[in-house]
Amino acid sequence: MKATKPVSFEDTSVAFSSKSNYRLFKMYLLFGGMHFNKLVKIANNLISFFFKINFPVKPLIKYTVFEHFCGGETILESEKTIRELAKFNIGAILDYSVEGEKTEQGFDKTAEEIIRTINKSRDSDDIPFCVFKPTGVAPADLLTKIQSGAKLTEQECQSFQMVKTRVENICHEAHRCNTRILIDGEESWMQDTIDELAYEMMVKFNREKVVVYNTFQMYRTDMLDNLKSAFSMVIDRGSLLGAKLVRGAYMEKERDRAAEMGYVSPIQPDKASSDRDFNLALKFCVDNYDAIGLCSGTHNEYSNLYLTQLMEEKKIDPADPIIFFAQLYGMSDNISFNLSKSGYNVVKYVPYGPVQAVLPYLFRRSQENSSVAGQSSREFAYIKREIKRRLGMSRSTQPG
Repeated sequence: MKATKPVSFEDTSVAFSSKSNYRLFKMYLLFGGMHFNKLVKIANNLISFFFKINFPVKPLIKYTVFEHFCGGETILESEKTIRELAKFNIGAILDYSVEGEKTEQGFDKTAEEIIRTINKSRDSDDIPFCVFKPTGVAPADLLTKIQSGAKLTEQECQSFQMVKTRVENICHEAHRCNTRILIDGEESWMQDTIDELAYEMMVKFNREKVVVYNTFQMYRTDMLDNLKSAFSMVIDRGSLLGAKLVRGAYMEKERDRAAEMGYVSPIQPDKASSDRDFNLALKFCVDNYDAIGLCSGTHNEYSNLYLTQLMEEKKIDPADPIIFFAQLYGMSDNISFNLSKSGYNVVKYVPYGPVQAVLPYLFRRSQENSSVAGQSSREFAYIKREIKRRLGMSRSTQPG
């Protein structure tokens, strides 16, 4: 293992090394606007309205917020983004981000597109992961009903068999193409059903190496124990565990549903508790890294730094493919690019899909940046610092 110096996330020259002055200025305007929560909500409502009435707003969206957070409308369009990241040794997670399918035909089409992303990654070291959202290939109501223990109708049984076939086809293709596949997390009232499918796939396809990864949302109070139980179960069945750790994405929805239906919320009481369990989960995975493939999905600077320290303590080479750091495309470049420069395995989620179909994803990103404490402010601060640095360099090179 090569000696590594401590990683710093403060170097903006590294963070924005892939961005031209023009692109940096567009980012300045974008994140500057995200400071205003009410403005973001109004803009999102207006965009939805304009698309409904077929107002030609697509070019404006495509070359602003879509361009910043997405790779393109198709796999082919996303190749430019993939190549751009690869220049800085950052891999791409191709993420078909179309949502809202409700029919078996729609679920089949989504599964076929996910398999196309896997085929694209087959001969490319630049795409070490692909991903799918379970509700993109399965009816959410059906997953929820199965978890509730209610008896299924004959039609629902057939529908679930189709779900299992889609999931197995995706995982089988990932195994065949030597590509890692991430199964995204969903709400707690259907997650148990997804977990069972995920572990079934791990037992089939994670025998020699980690191919299938399940998502563990650490803002749930039970998730650290779930991670440990999943590890024991998969290991006992002769396979390896694939774990993608995130803090979580459905906090408000989870709490509202728990209050409405009168059960105890599964969400941690505060951010400190989520942070504690996330970092404990990192330690558990690193302590068992010989049998766990880890994808650490976080924009939290401390957690990323902590993982590098855990790896150093265990003498795990930064380039060991058993551990990856992951962030969303268009966010936390100070983390991604500085980690990559220090030799760690870094990947970015690169969503793609038709502009209108990806709007739900874009709305979540804009709302997240305007509402999560410190997120847009942190991004904006780094952007301003880099602009100031470049202006200073420009002045210093001018003739006196």
